[in-house]
Order: sequence, then C-alpha cells, then structure tokens
Amino acid sequence: MEGHAWIVNVARGRHIVTDDLVWALTNGVIGGAALDVTDPEPLPDDHPLWSLPNCIITPHVGNTPDMAVPLLSERIAVNVRRFASGDDLLGPIHVELGY
Repeated sequence: MEGHAWIVNVARGRHIVTDDLVWALTNGVIGGAALDVTDPEPLPDDHPLWSLPNCIITPHVGNTPDMAVPLLSERIAVNVRRFASGDDLLGPIHVELGY
C-alpha cells in the first residue's frame, strides 16, 4: 500500500494482522486505518491502536439494522444484569477519551 492509503475493515478483525498494522501505522507505511472490527475484539484498554492518531476505531456498528437490533438488545440486557450485580459494563463509553 502507498503511504497515503488507508485500510478500512468492516468485515472480520482477523482479516488484518494487528501487530503488522500497528507497525505500518507507526512507521508511516500506510496513512491510516479505519476499523469497525479488530483482533482481538474488544481491544484491551492499553492496546496501541487506541493511541495512534491515524487510526479510527468504531464500536463494531458497521452492520444492518436487522443484524444490529438483536445484538444491541442482547448487549443492553447483559449490561442491565451486570449493573444490577455491581459488575463492570461491557463496552463502556469514555467521553473524556473521545469514544
């Protein structure tokens, strides 16, 4: 890929070798990455992709309403149970970090 090219992945996280992507982004081999899926998913909080200015990560929302509604409903139900039992929520939003 050329240095100005961006890679976009809305399919499967494993289609991209994550360590190689981090290297390519860090070393300017490619211009950037826009990822709706990652490997691993979810990314650990300390993963280097979170801090790269040329990487945009969305919360796995690149799907159709027919696919999203059941998944969202399940996530809400799970998080309500987790909240009620005092457990950490899945997929928290960190406004201060911009996501």
